[in-house]
Amino acid sequence: MADYIEGKRPVIEALRAQMPVKCVLMADNLQQDGQVKDILRKARQFDVPVKTVTRRKLDELSARGSHQGIMAEARPYRYAGFKDILRAAEQHAEEHDGNALVVVLDHITDAGNLGAIARSVEIVGASGLIIPNKRSAHVTAATYKSSAGAINHIPCAQVPNIASTLEKLKEAGFWVAGASEQAHYTVWEAPLHGKIVLVMGNEGEGLSRLTQESCDFLTKLPQEGKVGSLNVAQAATAVMYEWMRQCHVKAQA
Repeated sequence: MADYIEGKRPVIEALRAQMPVKCVLMADNLQQDGQVKDILRKARQFDVPVKTVTRRKLDELSARGSHQGIMAEARPYRYAGFKDILRAAEQHAEEHDGNALVVVLDHITDAGNLGAIARSVEIVGASGLIIPNKRSAHVTAATYKSSAGAINHIPCAQVPNIASTLEKLKEAGFWVAGASEQAHYTVWEAPLHGKIVLVMGNEGEGLSRLTQESCDFLTKLPQEGKVGSLNVAQAATAVMYEWMRQCHVKAQA
């Protein structure tokens, strides 16, 4: 089933984030205002064909009835394989003093959070992102937008079972760190350097029991304030940067 992006601003954002767009569909009676001209300009820039169709056709394709006379048909995201991420991590470790990071998401359900985490994965130089293939957010237009296009530059794999995937990573020499508010040690005290798998839990429930049991250790962010913890994307970013910092300190020692 095709994934359609509806409306002028969402189509602009999809093109700007370099989401793989198959074509732009434009109503034959649509007036060319500034946003429409911007869409046509970006479509030319990224070699995306623009097709003129009837407004009735857009109405038939629209899921929300908010197309404003313009829609974009997105190509399906091409997921990497688990072995692709493992190879990339092993190569990174060889080239960076034994350091590599893989991020695993335990049933994150918001596609925007997935994109925000993917952006941080790319920025810190992690080797890839792993998500479940069921009961989890998948890569959508919202992911491209919140990742600012970073999802195009990192491998993201879907796996059928998180626990068995973590076991495979441990067999490959990785230490598995689960982020949990129930942890006894903060990220400042945890050994977040070397070959690390960072596991982030669901937005509401955190890590599942089975996933926690598969972790080598749990860690949490230090907190001085009284407000609740950071959301999962913010927390993941903070822990990733602590991995990056510890690897740098170790390399300088």
